[in-house]
Amino acid sequence: MAKQCEVCGKITQVGNSVSHSNIKTKKRFKPNLQKVRHQAANGQVHSMTVCTRCLRSGAVTKPVAKAAN
Repeated sequence: MAKQCEVCGKITQVGNSVSHSNIKTKKRFKPNLQKVRHQAANGQVHSMTVCTRCLRSGAVTKPVAKAAN
């Protein structure tokens, strides 16, 4: 699974982890990615990897569940 959001393109960032004694070591900040089903405008449903910010903002349209008979 790619470490990139398919909607906004958010990727892993690099920074420093700073200890109490101010010693700095490299750290990776990974985006919170979830695999969800997305319904396109034409009605086609496919799976995609998106960050939680895109899910909350409504950038992804989830398909409506079919009623069980």
